[in-house]
Amino acid sequence: MEKLAGSDVEAPNSTQCAVIGQAMAKLHLASLELDIHRDNSRGANWRQQAAELLLPLVDQDSSELIKDELAFQAPYNTLGLPKSVIHADLFRDNALFSGNKLSGIIDFYYACNDYFTYDIAVAVNDWCVAPDGTLDKERFGAFISAYQAIRPLTEDEVSHWPIVIRAAAFRFWLSRLRDVHFPKEGEMTHLKDPDAMKRILKARRDFPENYRLE
Repeated sequence: MEKLAGSDVEAPNSTQCAVIGQAMAKLHLASLELDIHRDNSRGANWRQQAAELLLPLVDQDSSELIKDELAFQAPYNTLGLPKSVIHADLFRDNALFSGNKLSGIIDFYYACNDYFTYDIAVAVNDWCVAPDGTLDKERFGAFISAYQAIRPLTEDEVSHWPIVIRAAAFRFWLSRLRDVHFPKEGEMTHLKDPDAMKRILKARRDFPENYRLE
């Protein structure tokens, strides 16, 4: 059986982050030519519903965090940012590299129509994250610079970035919490640690200067 060369990257370097940023920008520009639409199945409405489902089940700290994020992200659907088809799940395990060369992007299961910056946020929250949840300045800068060299961000995308990047972290934290509290019987799925994404979300809240777009 033929397959793409390469493997996923456990510890990405700044060059690989730049390559992913560039590939994502090209993907976004190409998607503008597509006349298709699919709502984000894990978008703002899903986040609201998942949060309400989980609130009675989580500890007080998590409960307060969920309520605060719902309030902060309330304007998400009305931001009016550039959008089209995005990958929506471009974590490190969904890209294959041979050294610093990207050989392919896989797993478009969650592909949908949403803000381009949401796609960026999902990716940098994984590719550019440090152990404490903050963003590594060098890798983050490499990703954003490479992306903007192909598709420059608009003023509105920059100004609403805090809502979007927190929404991306919030989505995956809720998703992982949901998998823990409501495991799907018989499904061969590796459960990811919700606390890791919670740490990322808290870092986005506590250190907004860490993810500023320049």
